[in-house]
Amino acid sequence: MSERYVLLSGIVGSTAYGLAREGSDIDRLGLFAAPTEELHGLRQPQDSYVSTAPDRTLHEAAKWCRLALGGNPTVMELVWLPDELYEVRTPLGDELIALRTSLLSARRVRDAYLGYATQQFRKLVNRAEGTAPPARVAKHARHLRRLCVQGFELYATGALTVRVDDPDAYHAFGERVAADPSAAEPLLRHYEDAFAATPSALPERPDEAAADAWLRRVRAHFYKPAEFTHN
Repeated sequence: MSERYVLLSGIVGSTAYGLAREGSDIDRLGLFAAPTEELHGLRQPQDSYVSTAPDRTLHEAAKWCRLALGGNPTVMELVWLPDELYEVRTPLGDELIALRTSLLSARRVRDAYLGYATQQFRKLVNRAEGTAPPARVAKHARHLRRLCVQGFELYATGALTVRVDDPDAYHAFGERVAADPSAAEPLLRHYEDAFAATPSALPERPDEAAADAWLRRVRAHFYKPAEFTHN
């Protein structure tokens, strides 16, 4: 997949959150546009690419939109990064950043972020009961806390701050949970109650028409009509 089709890409994960420490991986996330002509055939082009060294995930524009409209926390952070963390930024990518609030809805954000946080809780409990090293359990605990805090901010205010406040508090929380996984449960329950008690700044449904219009502009931009010869 040629780099010229990448619309938006940046550094995400622990570096973006401000939680990276010495030896932490640098994760990159982006989206690309498949050449429009390739979408017309019997077989659809690959819609995701995952690489290592460097660690990078790229989603095709349509797939990225579907995930974002579903409230997916991982893809959504791409359009809320601080400017200095973007490594590829095109006019179509900037259009998508401008549309970011249109892609959100209260129910999907709540369900996605709380759902991911609950998954992290289950992982850390299961791994703590197994043979997982404490550092792995602590990592899941930090992600649980971050998902709760960021998800609630997005739900309540309609904005997402990728870089966390007080990273040391997240690391301390991870260490407490690594020693006693049940220490994470009060935090999760607190945010479940907070979501339930707080009116959302987000609409009931995302603006799928806005996403569709953007995607059609992408398709038009990358459309090169096939050349036919006549005998």
